[in-house]
Amino acid sequence: MKLERSLLHAAMITLCIMAAPPSQAQFSIGGQILQRSEFRNGYGKLIDTVQDPAAFIGHRARLQVTYTHEQVRFFVSAQDVRTWGNTPQINATDGLLSVHEAWGEIQLDSSWVLKLGRQELNYDNSRFLGNLDWALQARSHDLALVKYEKKKFKLHLGVAYNADRESLVNERYTTSPQYKAAQMVWAEHKWEHLTVSALFWNNGLQWVKLDSLGAVKEQGIRYTQTFGLPTVRYERGGLTLSGFYYHQIGEDVSKRTVEAYDANVQASYKFELNKEKGRALRTTLGVELLSGTAQDATDNVNRSYNPMYGTNHAFNGYMDHFYVGGRFGNSVGLNDIFLRVRYDLNKRTFLSLNAHELQAASDIIRNGEKMDRRLGNEIDLTVGHLLNEVVSFQFGYSQLFQTESLERVEAVTAPAALQNWAYIAILYRPGMKNRFSGVQF
Repeated sequence: MKLERSLLHAAMITLCIMAAPPSQAQFSIGGQILQRSEFRNGYGKLIDTVQDPAAFIGHRARLQVTYTHEQVRFFVSAQDVRTWGNTPQINATDGLLSVHEAWGEIQLDSSWVLKLGRQELNYDNSRFLGNLDWALQARSHDLALVKYEKKKFKLHLGVAYNADRESLVNERYTTSPQYKAAQMVWAEHKWEHLTVSALFWNNGLQWVKLDSLGAVKEQGIRYTQTFGLPTVRYERGGLTLSGFYYHQIGEDVSKRTVEAYDANVQASYKFELNKEKGRALRTTLGVELLSGTAQDATDNVNRSYNPMYGTNHAFNGYMDHFYVGGRFGNSVGLNDIFLRVRYDLNKRTFLSLNAHELQAASDIIRNGEKMDRRLGNEIDLTVGHLLNEVVSFQFGYSQLFQTESLERVEAVTAPAALQNWAYIAILYRPGMKNRFSGVQF
């Protein structure tokens, strides 16, 4: 059925193209393929002594179609996400093909644009709103977006309202953990050396109260507000000073008061070793503080910051123990002191090494006693190489040195002595600016 619908959509696009005068319309087809093999031995959660590491090959293929006619543009991106071997060789159909993006854009005048439909939201450094490019399935939103962009100033206004299906009466929204309703305001201004952006995001989650028979007795939407400065960046010569700050208030879905924050500051310097050959060295030192709720807290306040819809793999260590896939949510928070070093051998090859000192932001309790807040250290090594204008290779190796405190937080009583993760990826991305995936420089 899904294959039939895809073929029908393709036929409709073809008819639209044939109906439009060639001199006024532009039609382009693009796409990408990402293939990544992984070895997981403590990725995402500490592995214990009785478990065996996982190994598999993941795959994402996208077909992208863009159609432009005068002041109108629409875009459709269909993707196939699978693990090698999860469907039989003789296979009639499966549920792995989906629409990643499908939006239309109307140019209202020289500065105003209206964009409607399923679309990626990828803002600033992707800490709060990101397209989740590292994950094979990625992330997109069903949203109405109004954009005003003129010279060095940008203003975006967005609104979303979600339902499970078309219905005759109001029904409970069950697509978790997605918002029922959301509104956003984002603005950015660039000066000669300084860039500043501001964000307001109102996140509404569905809540329900059931009666003794399991029927919905009451329901509604509870809102959490996130606001702050996602980008404060000063650049001059090889020096970059940057940071961000987010604050969260309102109510969570269980009606607790929310009072949380995420703060980051970092300094980076790029040494040009041979500009003609592209040889350079960049070092970055920084700290990120994400508030948390102490395990012995007795008040009804949720102090655990939630990065919600960001590309969180790029932060706090590539082994994804923190804030990825819902992990570490509503937890004790995190203080991450990090050092990143990137060495560009030439214009096509880079090596990067990241080191993290990881600590809980609030108290961890065991048997009524407070534990050391240190969670451990993580080392991440990444190598990337551009083979040509289409194909790039990426390799990564990470190792985590955990403490008893992290073992307590993740409820692993007998962790294996070695906690590590490795991957090799091949990316086919013709015409794309971002040739690598999930890397923080």
